[in-house]
Amino acid sequence: MLQFNYSKICQDIFNPLAPRQKEVLERRFGLSTGQRETLDSIGQNLGLTRERIRQIENEAFSKLEKEKDKKELERIFIHFKKYFERSGGFRKEDILLEDLGGEDFNRHVYFLLTLADDFWRISETDKFYTFWTIEKDSQEKVETLLDSLFEKFYKANKLFSEEELFSKQEKKPQSLHTLLEIAKKIEQGQQGQFGLTDWPEIKPRGIKDKAYLVFKEEEKPLHFTRVAIFIGKETHPQTVHNELIRDPRFVLVGRGIYALKEWGYEAGTVQDIIFKILKEVKKPMQKEKLLREVQKQRLVKENTILLNLANGKYFSRDEKGRYILKNL
Repeated sequence: MLQFNYSKICQDIFNPLAPRQKEVLERRFGLSTGQRETLDSIGQNLGLTRERIRQIENEAFSKLEKEKDKKELERIFIHFKKYFERSGGFRKEDILLEDLGGEDFNRHVYFLLTLADDFWRISETDKFYTFWTIEKDSQEKVETLLDSLFEKFYKANKLFSEEELFSKQEKKPQSLHTLLEIAKKIEQGQQGQFGLTDWPEIKPRGIKDKAYLVFKEEEKPLHFTRVAIFIGKETHPQTVHNELIRDPRFVLVGRGIYALKEWGYEAGTVQDIIFKILKEVKKPMQKEKLLREVQKQRLVKENTILLNLANGKYFSRDEKGRYILKNL
């Protein structure tokens, strides 16, 4: 239930205004119709220039200066200020208006915030959404805090739960909560964790990102048909297979089985993996050890590995039966 009758309060403070001044303010803030109008649209409707409408608006606000001392307005402004203080000093505009005015009176709250001297509206940029604040010069401070928060996500390259973020912050928890609300580059994913908006965990784009999320959730290699089932009934397995083949985040580790490259799997055929292992160790390897190392990278049977080792063009065995690269 709202604490104030915003509609009646606005009508009362409009009493000193001339009819044209009252009409311009009501239309500019959508107090009667619920739809805010531009200077141009009001001017065209009234047969006046845009600049003349602006003058009328400014004249109306000047006349309302004396109304700010009314006790009812003072009570409202104190109520607003306490709300901001509980929110860390600033709040995202749509959330603020909904909290204070609800669906029916958010435009009246917007007008009263504009009328007051102690609240400032900071317009949307590429970093944040529009917010209101009780600190006049807060934009630079907010941008610095957002840059720091963004850098935290970028360096960690991982999602954070709300608890993890709040426990490591020196700022008041509510300030961080509001920062997350207004940040354009940081959002909360479906699992409740926060991350950068261009991460697939936050905004998956297409089958490949949805597949990536499946692997992250299951934490193990999966056959592409299983991935299709996890994504949803309408997902065709062959479509998933095609996407996984083309995307470097996924590595084919067995017959139709894929894993994430970030888990340490390397691209290539079984022969490529054998070649790489032998090249890196720079010494002969016993069959059992070599088989174990290959199977860390590929989910294949021993016979498949041995068949590849039989390729005399690349591999040979020394006098002790250990495998080496040809001419190594």
